[in-house]
Amino acid sequence: MVTEQQNVLTPQQAARYVGVSEGALRLWRSRGEGPRHFRAGEKLIRYRRVDLDHWVESRLSATCETAVSGAPAQP
Repeated sequence: MVTEQQNVLTPQQAARYVGVSEGALRLWRSRGEGPRHFRAGEKLIRYRRVDLDHWVESRLSATCETAVSGAPAQP
């Protein structure tokens, strides 16, 4: 069972989870892009695992969706 604490990730953990660098997450945050995040204090940035999952899903190409679902991509 995954606890609530395991559902909240540091930038380092989030970067590893989605397969990008911490620097990429930092750049995206500064531009208002990338996965949703929140501040758990004045300087503590955190990511919810569910938000990371949604962000990855939103970035899948039609080719990837076909491979995952086995169904043809919708036009």
